[in-house]
Amino acid sequence: MSGRLRRAYRGMRLGTRLALGLGVLSLVVFAVVGTALTTYMRDYLSAQLDTQLAQGQVAQSKSIADYGTLSGKKYYSWYYAVYDVSDGEPVLRRPEDPADVPADVDDFTSLARAQTVASTEVLRTEHLRGKGEYRLRACEVEPGVVLVSAAPMEDIEDTVGQLITIQAVTFGLALLALVVLGRGMLRRGLQPLSDMAHTARGITSHDLTDSGRLPVRHDGRGGGPEVEELRTAFNTMLEHIDDSLVVRAEAEQRLRRFVADASHELRTPLMSVRGYADLFQYAAANAPEERDRHLARLRAEAARMGFLLDDLLLLARLDAAEVETPLRPQEADLVDLVEQAADAFRVTHADHPLTVAPGPGSLVLRLDPQRIRQVLDNLLTNAAMHTPAGTEVSVAVSLIGDAAQVRIADAGPGIPPADRQRVFDRFYRVDKARSRDRGGSGLGLAVAESLIRAHGGRIDLTSEPGATVFTVTVPLTVGALTKS
Repeated sequence: MSGRLRRAYRGMRLGTRLALGLGVLSLVVFAVVGTALTTYMRDYLSAQLDTQLAQGQVAQSKSIADYGTLSGKKYYSWYYAVYDVSDGEPVLRRPEDPADVPADVDDFTSLARAQTVASTEVLRTEHLRGKGEYRLRACEVEPGVVLVSAAPMEDIEDTVGQLITIQAVTFGLALLALVVLGRGMLRRGLQPLSDMAHTARGITSHDLTDSGRLPVRHDGRGGGPEVEELRTAFNTMLEHIDDSLVVRAEAEQRLRRFVADASHELRTPLMSVRGYADLFQYAAANAPEERDRHLARLRAEAARMGFLLDDLLLLARLDAAEVETPLRPQEADLVDLVEQAADAFRVTHADHPLTVAPGPGSLVLRLDPQRIRQVLDNLLTNAAMHTPAGTEVSVAVSLIGDAAQVRIADAGPGIPPADRQRVFDRFYRVDKARSRDRGGSGLGLAVAESLIRAHGGRIDLTSEPGATVFTVTVPLTVGALTKS
C-alpha cells in the first residue's frame, strides 16, 4: 500500500506535489494552533469555574457558620456536602435537601479527608457516576467542619466542543482553499518550467543532421528571479549547443570538401602518371628517342604529387598539433630568413621586381626557421603567380609592440571581395580557370596560415586594385632579442 502511494506521489506534477506538501505543513500548523487555543480556552474556563466555586463557598461558609445551614446560598445543578471532621474522620451531615448530594458521595468524602490532611483548600476534577464531569472544591468552614462543593463542567465541555467544531470546519475550509488556490498559483508560477520543457521537446523533434542551427529559443517572461536565472542559463546552453552544432556542421562540410578536393587533386597527377607510363611503354617499343621526354614528365608528375601529399600531411599534423607538433623551434634571425626568401624569389621570378624595405638589422626570435621560410616562400610565390609579369613586390620587416611583423605586398589587380574570406581555405583558387601547372594546388596559403597559427601568430589580408598586402604577425617569445 505504501509503495503504491509513493509511486502515485512520484507520478504527480511538481505543482500538485508542492500544493500537497504545503497542505500537510498547513495542517500541522493548524493542529498546533488549534490544540494550543483549545487548551488555553479549557484552562481559562476551568480557572473561572474555580473562582466561582471559591466565591460561592465563601458565602456558603459564612451562612453555615452563622446559621448552621446553607440558607439559599445554592447554585443550580451544584452539589454540596458538609462533613464533621472533629475526630479526624469525615462524617457527612444530613443534607438539607436530598438533591444537594449525589447518590455516590465517595469522591466527596475522599476530598474532605484530603482537605483535613492538607489543612488547605483542595481542588479536583472527578467523574460522578451517572452525572458527568464535576469540579470539586473542599474548604474548612470552621474548625472541625469541611464544606465540599461540586460544580458541573458540562458548560465548559460544551464550549470547548463548539470551539473544536468551529476550528475543524474553519481550518478544513482554509486548508481546502489553500490547497486549491495554492495549486493554481504554483501551476502559474511553474508555467515557465513547462514552457522550457516544451522548448526542449521541440529541440528533440528537430533534425540536427540537416542544419547546424536550432530553430527554438525560450523567450517567455515571468516566474521571478529564480526562474529568470534558469531561463537565462537555458538559453545560454542553447546558444552554446547552437554554436557547437554550427562549428560541427562547418567542420563536416570542410571535411567533405577537403576529401573531395584532395581526391580530385590527386586524381589528376595519377591520371597523368598512368598516361605517361603508357606512353613510355609505347616509346620504349616503337620510339626510343621519346623515352627520356616521357620519363621526365613521369618524374615531374610524381614530384608534383609528392609536394601535394607533403602539404596534406603537414596540414594534418598541424590540425593534430596537440598530439604531435610539426614545429622544431630554435633561435633564428627573422630578418635573415626574409632576405634568404627574397634572394630565392629574385632567382625563380626574375620577371617580378622585389624590394626589401629597410627595417631592423636583426630580429632574433624563437621559431621554426624552416617553416617560417616555407611561409615566406608561399606568400611570395602567391604574389608572383597571381599578378602579371612586371608587377612590383615588396617585403618589409618591423617590430610592433610585442610582436614581429612581415609585410608582403604586391601592386597587382587585387583579390575580389567575395574571395578574400576564402583565400586561406584548402584547395581554394581565386582564378578558377588557372591551370594546376600554373596555379598550384590551392594549399599554399592554407599551409602558411596553419604554420603561423601554430607559432601563435596570424596572417591578415588587405586587398584593393593595385595593392594586396599579407601581414604576418608573430609574437615575441621571452627569449627574443632585437638589434637595430
